[in-house]
Amino acid sequence: MTLQTWKPSIRRAAMPAKKEEEEMNGLKGMTAVATLLIAPAAMAQNAVTEWNAIAITEARASAAPGSATPGGTGVYVAYMQLAVYNAVNAIDGRFEPYKYSLTAPAGASADAAAVEAAYRTLRYLLPDRVMSLDAEYVSALAAIPGGQDKTNGQGVGLASANALIALRAGDGRGANVPYAFPSSPVPGVWILTPGATAPQTPWLGQMRPFTFDDPAQFLPEPPLDLLSKAWADDYNQVKALGAINSTVRTSAQTEIALFWTEHTTAQYGRLLRRTATDLNLSLADTARLFAMAYAAHADSLIGCYNAKYIFGFWRPVTAIRNGGIDDNPETIADPNWTPLTVTPPHPEYPSAHSCLTGSLAEIFKIYFGSPNLHISIDSTVTGTTHDYDNVHEWQTEVEFARIYVGFHYHHSVVQGGVLGRKVAHYVMQNYFQPVQ
Repeated sequence: MTLQTWKPSIRRAAMPAKKEEEEMNGLKGMTAVATLLIAPAAMAQNAVTEWNAIAITEARASAAPGSATPGGTGVYVAYMQLAVYNAVNAIDGRFEPYKYSLTAPAGASADAAAVEAAYRTLRYLLPDRVMSLDAEYVSALAAIPGGQDKTNGQGVGLASANALIALRAGDGRGANVPYAFPSSPVPGVWILTPGATAPQTPWLGQMRPFTFDDPAQFLPEPPLDLLSKAWADDYNQVKALGAINSTVRTSAQTEIALFWTEHTTAQYGRLLRRTATDLNLSLADTARLFAMAYAAHADSLIGCYNAKYIFGFWRPVTAIRNGGIDDNPETIADPNWTPLTVTPPHPEYPSAHSCLTGSLAEIFKIYFGSPNLHISIDSTVTGTTHDYDNVHEWQTEVEFARIYVGFHYHHSVVQGGVLGRKVAHYVMQNYFQPVQ
């Protein structure tokens, strides 16, 4: 067996871009979508970036169903970003609206529209955070000059929030979706992992996506056959590299593993806000980028969780402690095997982090017209920053991080990335395009 490894790049990026696993349909002819359209009078900080930070903070603090989980927070934020996009775009007018159209009075304040849409949507989604949201709302409005333009902008934002809420009525958010699983190990079948008390957000895989209708539209191929050599190779790779007491994982690989254990939506929220600020994007361009990113974020996770609960594949901590019950002679059990950190409480296949990273990296690549982007991402877990010279390096590091931490098999991280990229392409081909 040959162990696959990934060499980290902390504050540097020297690895050449790898070839895509597959060619995505529809990439040709997307020059108009890929070109960054920047309006004049850009601002370093704007209402979109500010309310993105507010939304993530409030969702994580809320008791709304699944809103605090890494998989759920981004879905809640997606509602808000889409309402904000349509409100701002009704005034800016350069792009196609998302599923519903609004009419804005001439001169309406786009800042006021963004604040109102964000606030009203979050107030509806996170009712237990009303007091905190009210305080943020009062402060944000006080910074906008008064007058009819402000009032008109607020009206557009309120209309957008109400339309988005009506559009998403009955979409399955937070629904009671039971999930049955064995009480003791069964070959290839997910059971509760150490520290878990219940499956995490099974409703996420059944809710109606934001940009297509069937959560199984991008369902990946099944997990590996337990009798195959590929399964044995993946099993033994994570067994060696992902153990808490691994003797083959390097200190650099351990740092990579821990770097990517931060709450994913919070970590990628900072990346998006930093991108908008560093590039001095206008309010309208920020609203569009964030709407694309979070629509793909939400729908890649919906598709990912749909697959997770359809296939219900076992995590390494279960498989390795019970190796051999799969009838594969190359998978030797280690009853005391423990991953580097606590395994998330949902089925293994495919990797949710890879689904999400694949979608966001592909949005960046298409939006900015090239995979060769300098990207800096920081982690509050390790206190370090990783730099990449293209999106492929970023995705590859995340894939190996999930093996180093002991959560996933190689096949799972690859297929998660493919799913995420497919969702991103669908979003970019069908939504948020420039008005002809």
